[in-house]
Amino acid sequence: MAETHVLFVEDDDVIREATQLALERDGFRVTAMPDGLSGLEAFRTNQPDIALLDVMVPGLDGVSLCRRIRDESTVPVIMLSARADSIDVVLGLEAGADDYVTKPFDGAVLVARIRAVLRRFGHATGASGDRDGRPDERGVLSFGDVEVDTEGMEVHRGGEHVALTPTEMRLLLEFSTAPGTVLSRDKLLERVWDYGWGGDTRVVDVHVQRLRTKIGQDRIETVRGFGYKLKA
Repeated sequence: MAETHVLFVEDDDVIREATQLALERDGFRVTAMPDGLSGLEAFRTNQPDIALLDVMVPGLDGVSLCRRIRDESTVPVIMLSARADSIDVVLGLEAGADDYVTKPFDGAVLVARIRAVLRRFGHATGASGDRDGRPDERGVLSFGDVEVDTEGMEVHRGGEHVALTPTEMRLLLEFSTAPGTVLSRDKLLERVWDYGWGGDTRVVDVHVQRLRTKIGQDRIETVRGFGYKLKA
């Protein structure tokens, strides 16, 4: 089995070298870069399996680098932020990141989050739970002008193709399994982000908002105090 290739962009020499060694000990192949511009070049040259980006790097900051990567690829991206309450976390998620980890971080936690994201991307079709939505003979679920091809993993709105990241696709599949049913943020963290522990619900909120911009703002309803539901 080929090693998972991680692009790691971090300007702190000590953190970069220590984290690279820790990831390599866990079986990852790591390309480590000290700034955003070299990170972007390395991404285009090496085509890594996952990108691990510090928010505050010189040249091209991590949020801008994430946005550039997302313009070109759906490869999973994890942001590293020094402050859990920083606006940088939300900016990174809005730029297209799939998850974030707060610094300082434990190496084992970082590896667990990387593997959780990779499992999610490796099983983009694996929405959990029982399907209450009934696909037609083509395997397509329809919600207004939105069609979800559960076999081809494609989404169309008004006949036009909608480009979703694997995380967004899994989120939509979770909603599609039970249209009209409220799904809590904690449940979505567990099912979509593979969190077996408590997580930051901002990850869910930002991804729901990103999904709304693609399939329609009124398609996913907020149920205050409980979560979200897909309008059938």
